[in-house]
Amino acid sequence: MAEKKYDIIIIGSGPGGYVAAIRASQLGLKAAVIEKEKAGGICLNLGCIPSKSLIHQATLFRSIKELSHMGLSIDTRNFDYSYVQKQSRIAAERLSKGVHFLFKKNIIDYFQAEGTFSLEKEGTFSKEKNVQLSTGENLKAENIIIATGAVPRSIPGFEIDEKDILSSTGALLSTSIPRSILILGGGAIGIEFAYIFNSFGVTVYVVEMLERILPLEDEEIAVNLSRSLKKQGIKIRTSAKALSYKKENNSYSVIIEDKSGNKESIAVEKLLVAVGRAPNTEKLHLNDFNIKTTKGFIDVKEYYQTSVPGVFAIGDVIISPQLAHVASKEGEIAVEYIAGKNPEKKINPDLIPRAVYCEPQAAGFGPTEQQLKEENRAYQKAVFPYKGAGKATAVNKTDGFVKLLYTEEYKEIIGATILGADASELIHEILLARKAELLPEDVATMIHAHPTLSEAVMEVMRGAEGWMIHA
Repeated sequence: MAEKKYDIIIIGSGPGGYVAAIRASQLGLKAAVIEKEKAGGICLNLGCIPSKSLIHQATLFRSIKELSHMGLSIDTRNFDYSYVQKQSRIAAERLSKGVHFLFKKNIIDYFQAEGTFSLEKEGTFSKEKNVQLSTGENLKAENIIIATGAVPRSIPGFEIDEKDILSSTGALLSTSIPRSILILGGGAIGIEFAYIFNSFGVTVYVVEMLERILPLEDEEIAVNLSRSLKKQGIKIRTSAKALSYKKENNSYSVIIEDKSGNKESIAVEKLLVAVGRAPNTEKLHLNDFNIKTTKGFIDVKEYYQTSVPGVFAIGDVIISPQLAHVASKEGEIAVEYIAGKNPEKKINPDLIPRAVYCEPQAAGFGPTEQQLKEENRAYQKAVFPYKGAGKATAVNKTDGFVKLLYTEEYKEIIGATILGADASELIHEILLARKAELLPEDVATMIHAHPTLSEAVMEVMRGAEGWMIHA
């Protein structure tokens, strides 16, 4: 079979891979993408997109309680969760087809296959590199980008079978919901699924080993969100760990131990393991090619170059926040570097937005208040409660606040966190101000439409200037 030559071969078609391919085409590079699953990778097919569809429908289902206050009665006895799950798959399929369209539009060759490196000479790559496909085809290129993403981590003793002990993948593909579930892990994935299941009437337990849920977020965000989720009926155990389980008929009896050594037994129908994701690099045999790794993650330099010239790595396979938008930006930087442009170097971690899509939502960027304290960095803060925004009161979404962190002397924006409705959207106004090196005064004096939730952003900026109006 004839060899096909390219300027760049990208292994993986997730948000990092497909964006890199499109950017390469825009810059005049001939690109090929290899994907063993579906176009769009985990995010579009088994991650960000279908989970947000489930969250949207969960929120709609929760509104039944509000409708009852209007005197409406809705019979939920024939509720069919398979319809909910089907809608999430439709959304995923639609976007996956959209990626195929973008490949065709940008004249990018797409190969549905598994790709492995092949050696030109022992232990090293030659300038022109080979990628052997499971279909038997052989591709050559001077540059390769590894964007193979990550896979769910498991916990010893709680092996994932996707039947009764689920990963996020199994949870997304399930066409029915259990009566009860225990979620191991209180990070973003665990909390989002806790919200989904609880909204549909499932009894939900969350067990987190650390002192609070969302351990990487601002402490006030975590504490207040935990309080809100408990009010919704989610049972949260922090500073606790699952020791073992025993199957009894159609349920599991799980032994939980807190930091004081106290044990309790929790009976549930299913378990969900949500303790993070591991880099998906095992089948690439990176060590055979002298591609350096650290605990499975590929080591990269300023423009995401690996230890082998012409080989790059982006997204969840490297040590950076495992977020789709991070992978996309890393792909753009790597490709622009390959094309001889002058892109920014590695992403500034303080400019990466993060979000958790439960209700209320949590979002932020930059260091948290706790991190600043640990680093002995001087800072000031301003906090504005959602209840002070007229729109929040009008739509009965007053649970939450906006927190701004800024330097003491010049009032330069350091970071921000938001808990509340549409936090994942609102955070970007503050992030833009930070990136553009604007000061709180610039946003505080800008007219914001009334009534909008964005007025909470304006008010917190006024707080930094000492003239908050509605609090």
